[in-house]
Amino acid sequence: MRISELQAKDIVNMHTGKRLGHVGDVDINVETGHIEAVIVGGSAKMMALFHKEDEFMVPWTHIVKIGSDVILVNLYEPDPD
Repeated sequence: MRISELQAKDIVNMHTGKRLGHVGDVDINVETGHIEAVIVGGSAKMMALFHKEDEFMVPWTHIVKIGSDVILVNLYEPDPD
């Protein structure tokens, strides 16, 4: 699979059903050659390139399924009680 194919898929948190965005980049371990995490961009707008604070990482171990249109991730969000 190519990175460009990953970038075309929506990332969805399977616990909340919330769409988190798209893959903006990947973090690769140069020693092993394995993907360590995907970096999710905050906004798809061109100006988002300058707003790095909108990005966050999803560890590769938290990816549950990569489907034809979506990447399901296992991110637990605790209740704000």
